[in-house]
Amino acid sequence: MTKKALIVQGGWDGHEPEKVASIFQDILKDENFDVEVADSLDAYADVEKLKSLDLIVPHWTMGEIEQKYVNNISQAVISGVGLAGCHGGMCDSFRKNVDWQFMTGGNWVAHPGNDGVEYMVNFKHSSSALFEDMDDFKVVSEQYYLHVDPAVEILATTRFPVVSGPHSTNGSVDMPVAWTKRWGLGRVFYNSLGHVANIVAMQEVSHMMRKGFLWAAEGKTLYQTNSTNKNEPVYTGMGDSQ
Repeated sequence: MTKKALIVQGGWDGHEPEKVASIFQDILKDENFDVEVADSLDAYADVEKLKSLDLIVPHWTMGEIEQKYVNNISQAVISGVGLAGCHGGMCDSFRKNVDWQFMTGGNWVAHPGNDGVEYMVNFKHSSSALFEDMDDFKVVSEQYYLHVDPAVEILATTRFPVVSGPHSTNGSVDMPVAWTKRWGLGRVFYNSLGHVANIVAMQEVSHMMRKGFLWAAEGKTLYQTNSTNKNEPVYTGMGDSQ
């Protein structure tokens, strides 16, 4: 059966959301997904439609979202739908919504040096085999500093500081670049690379996104195959920001 994916693009134009969404669409179509691309957050209004998908791909930066839409996405992911995205299009989408940050596993706070920083992406070959075929590589782009959920499984890191600043006096740290997380029965994947379309189009980055999309979407199939309880309760514990 053909898998279904929804890409929702928009927000800050500097991240070239329309161009990036087109790259994502091509990747997913190449993997035989039926892909819908929307340019409005109203695409999240129908929770039953969202729950019918295999994958949701948000690419919306620095926006504001109605709480009911976040609840709908959360309910869909809890039920097994995958959630996967990159850069500010997923972990700088809605700065005022902590529920979104809880679900996605982290949020952007800085990119010292802004765009044009040269740094290494180092893969962590841990219990996940997702990027076992990839080698470390160099990129020239924004180097994201993120606040990250300790529950995530880190797949790749970058070394800070590369650019000096007030953070430098803390010493060197390994900052997550890519991770996976579980949200209910759903799989969540994030990659901090992808500032603009030409970075997303890099062979290494597009390969990371392809692998992440497939991994996240596979979760629903595995759930439907193995689950004995199709009526899991909807999580209602994200009330502090509502």
